[in-house]
Amino acid sequence: MWPVTVQDVRQLALWRLPLRALLITRFLIGFFVVLPLSLVVASAATSAVRIGEEVPSVSLPNIMGANEVSLSSLRGKVVYVDFWASWCSPCRLSFPQLEALHREFNTRGFEVFAISVDREIADARGFLEEMPVSYTVLHDDQASTPRNFGVLGMPTGYLIDKSGTVRWVHAGFKKSDGLVLRDQILKLIEEN
Repeated sequence: MWPVTVQDVRQLALWRLPLRALLITRFLIGFFVVLPLSLVVASAATSAVRIGEEVPSVSLPNIMGANEVSLSSLRGKVVYVDFWASWCSPCRLSFPQLEALHREFNTRGFEVFAISVDREIADARGFLEEMPVSYTVLHDDQASTPRNFGVLGMPTGYLIDKSGTVRWVHAGFKKSDGLVLRDQILKLIEEN
């Protein structure tokens, strides 16, 4: 057995100090950063509109005029609700494809209901000048609608059947997503 000296005890105490500080720091980060963030994500997930649920009520101003448009006015049609923003790069991919789908299926009871979450309506209008569309575009500068839906990123789309039930949810957008969306739309249009 080795004798323990005062020098050994001092070194042991110095070694434990950084470890103690590290443990306290990890606890504080966990308590004040990770826990609140997980609660926010859990809260968003619990308030999120899920497949099989009825779509929330939406009534927002048309981006090009003052009149309000309601999602309930489209009951009886297949509707793709698209949350987007002018700063969203994937939205530049989705808009032309949504326009093509709208033109292809509009006469068969399909509508696109695009909701801009830009704070400044001028930003959204500038985007639309570059990417004109024939479908309904609304503006929600308070971002209350995406909160009600539980949207976590842009773009996020909800495909809604004729009875107002969410049947498909899609986050993000890449070129190949247009074909997948087309198949989903066609399936809902052909349902009785």
